[in-house]
Amino acid sequence: MDKGSLNKAYEPQEVEERWYQYWLDSGFFHAEDEGEKPPFAIVIPPPNVTGILHMGHALNNTLQDVIVRFKRMQGYNALWMPGMDHAGIATQNVVEQELAREGLTRHDLGREKFIERVWEWKAKFGGVIINQLKRLGCSCDWDRQRFTMDEGLSRAVREVFVRLYNEDLIYQGDYIVNWCPRCHTAISDLEVEYKEEAGSLWNIRYPLADGGGEIIVATTRPETMLGDTAVAVHPDDVRYKDLVGKDVILPLVNRRIPIIADDYVTMEFGSGAVKITPSSDPADFAMAERHSLEIINIMDGSAAINENGGPYQGQDRYECRKNVVADLEKQGYLVGVEPYMHNVGQCYRCKTDIEPAVSKQWFVKIKPLAKSAISAVVKGKTRIVPPMWEATYYEWMNNIRDWCISRQIWWGHRIPVWYCDSCGKMIVSTEDPDACPDCGNASLRQEEDVLDTWFSSALWPFTTLGWPDSTPALKTFYPTSLLITGFDILFFWVARMMMMGKYIMHDVPFRDVYLHALVRDEKGEKMSKSKGNSIDPLDMIDKYGTDAFRFTLAAFSAQGRDVRMSEERIEGYKFFVNKIWNAARFSLMNLEDYPVEGAAGGTMQKSLKDRWILSRLQRATGEVIRSLNEYRFNDAAAAVYSFFWHEFCDWYLELAKPTLYGKETPAERLAAQSTLKEVLQGGLKLLHPFMPFVTEEIWQKLSQDGTSIMVSSFPVVNEGLVDEEAEREMALVMEVVTSIRNIRGEMGIAPSKKLRVILSAPQEKDKALMTAAQSNILNLAGLTELDIQGDMEEPKGVATGVVGSMRVFVLLEGLINIAEEKARLEKEMAKVEKDLAQVSRKLANRDFQEKAAEAVIRKEEEKHKVLREKHLLLKAAFKKFQIMEEG
Repeated sequence: MDKGSLNKAYEPQEVEERWYQYWLDSGFFHAEDEGEKPPFAIVIPPPNVTGILHMGHALNNTLQDVIVRFKRMQGYNALWMPGMDHAGIATQNVVEQELAREGLTRHDLGREKFIERVWEWKAKFGGVIINQLKRLGCSCDWDRQRFTMDEGLSRAVREVFVRLYNEDLIYQGDYIVNWCPRCHTAISDLEVEYKEEAGSLWNIRYPLADGGGEIIVATTRPETMLGDTAVAVHPDDVRYKDLVGKDVILPLVNRRIPIIADDYVTMEFGSGAVKITPSSDPADFAMAERHSLEIINIMDGSAAINENGGPYQGQDRYECRKNVVADLEKQGYLVGVEPYMHNVGQCYRCKTDIEPAVSKQWFVKIKPLAKSAISAVVKGKTRIVPPMWEATYYEWMNNIRDWCISRQIWWGHRIPVWYCDSCGKMIVSTEDPDACPDCGNASLRQEEDVLDTWFSSALWPFTTLGWPDSTPALKTFYPTSLLITGFDILFFWVARMMMMGKYIMHDVPFRDVYLHALVRDEKGEKMSKSKGNSIDPLDMIDKYGTDAFRFTLAAFSAQGRDVRMSEERIEGYKFFVNKIWNAARFSLMNLEDYPVEGAAGGTMQKSLKDRWILSRLQRATGEVIRSLNEYRFNDAAAAVYSFFWHEFCDWYLELAKPTLYGKETPAERLAAQSTLKEVLQGGLKLLHPFMPFVTEEIWQKLSQDGTSIMVSSFPVVNEGLVDEEAEREMALVMEVVTSIRNIRGEMGIAPSKKLRVILSAPQEKDKALMTAAQSNILNLAGLTELDIQGDMEEPKGVATGVVGSMRVFVLLEGLINIAEEKARLEKEMAKVEKDLAQVSRKLANRDFQEKAAEAVIRKEEEKHKVLREKHLLLKAAFKKFQIMEEG
């Protein structure tokens, strides 16, 4: 081999950009629309055009890339479809902020000019995350990149809207929605985040209209009483039986409103009587529909009180609350106030408190669509992994409400509806109409609202493949094979794709859905900049390299469990990258004279160590393939880590050194070289999906054909190389070496001191095996002498280890002063006992357990465990010396 050697140290920054560009230039990421290879397809969860790479993106895209690289190497026509989402509200906010710095608003520009400005912003600043995904090593088919507002997807969105409308699955109506006063738009239930806040519960006296008494109502939002149209009690509440049907006078407003009975009311809440404000609460709105109550809207789009609020008109809702409470108290209507914890809904984009509001919106009738999507999972057409999420999917889909798809913003897919003001005709069309089909009026007015961003995202699996056209890509890759995404958008996106895929394509959009958990800090807490515990993926890539970062994400990605991430863990896998690099350097140096053709590689006699490592490679290969096919990324990473670091590096390379250094026959050396090359190649291939860059760099030095590792064949299990006998025999040899090493460590014998060992092997087959492996044991255990005997009594002055039926006797004469060692151990035990007693007292202290932070208690408990284990080890070592002294 003359491909050259590796540099002394691996430098990720020098390697990564070079190989990524090589992969791009070579077209390795590209999938064919048609071909003989079996198809495998993933659509990327499209990141927002405004987005930058965070830990959630890094995890999600690393797992996708691992699978895509794995499938590509297995011979699939693997498509990873990339793209971005136009992110209606988020992008509009960014551009509006930019305008504000210029002293302008979108209204100053007008709709058309504002949209032009957004496109300019997108061209200049949007899509930063795409280049960041490339730094992560993502092997997307970038030539196919799509955007949810590009021409093809816009045509598809119109097609779906019109089809749903014509089949009576889209309608327009006045309904209560979640309104964001900051973004000035309706948002869906899924876009509302709830947080618990300390508030108040006000008890207010509503006098009966006939002067015969009063009824006390409890509310957390006194300002909304301006829009009250009833007071409600439970039908079974005996306290109010005689009041149902009567009227009360609404304080401050002096409007007569009825007392009604409804099962929705909870008798235990407050006084058992509640005010009904249909315009400000979804439950009240539903009650108003049941009882035909008037709906009075009291707020404008900015959550300020409108003309229906009388003297409070123009006041912000929270300013109004203070004034309403003050006036109630002043006029004698306020009975009392008490602290109250309740959930407050906020816009997930801007964190402004949402305001329920009644307005005219567009809705999708969702239940007919949900039925088919539920059935697809029940029948196994789509599999959800891990299966724990199936129950959540069913629960939400079975209780689904109609989807409000209209948004009162300008950036997005404008709803394809036009109005004729001449005759009142409403036109729903995939193409812009020239004139009203009824009266011929050419001056038509298009619907101002745009569609919810998730509407176009719901069509992603088939629109990105060319629908509504019947394209070869659509025929080849739909349904897609797999979707990988966070569990937190199961309802936002996954469920909606399921519904739209079944409705439009009459088939599921993907066969498998893998839902990964969240990335948290090492203590399991949510990452945030305010807490100071967030990790920037690009910083980690710069510091430790992409491969170490990716491998950490995969290694800690267990199904159903949050990924606990820390910089120390990433640094730990940087050491693994270095281990791979150093093993490859050693291997290449020892393969310099290996014949290019491999000579008689297939017929040469393999030693025990060669047969063992080749067998272990098959085991690792099988485990990696099984784990990746089942989306057990952490198990796959653990299998290849354990094989490469522990079995290949720690054992095989050490076992092979004497052979490679020419201390055995040329035939044995050639066999070792053959094995070394085969195992290194196989190990690199197993590693490649996780660590694409370092494996490519090494592969280019090792490979003789100049091809890339990413288009090489993924290893398959060669059953002919699975050698159970070699594994059993090598396991015994390794146990003997480990036993000697453990005794060395327990006795405090320096690694530089050579040992003399007697090995008692009562069984002939074990004795023969140990004799054959004698040179390996001498080398690995640091021995000057290994005397292999049959069954024998334990000699004096030895430390003993047991391996199966064999006993290991390490001769200690001249190595250890027993009296000094006993004294040292006694001194160390006394210190540990003192520390252990101190920690035990602290943990037994009730005040400490009640007042200390949980993290502090956990730290002390861990300290106690470590000290206890250390004490046991010291005690055992001391006892050994006692026995030796007495013997």
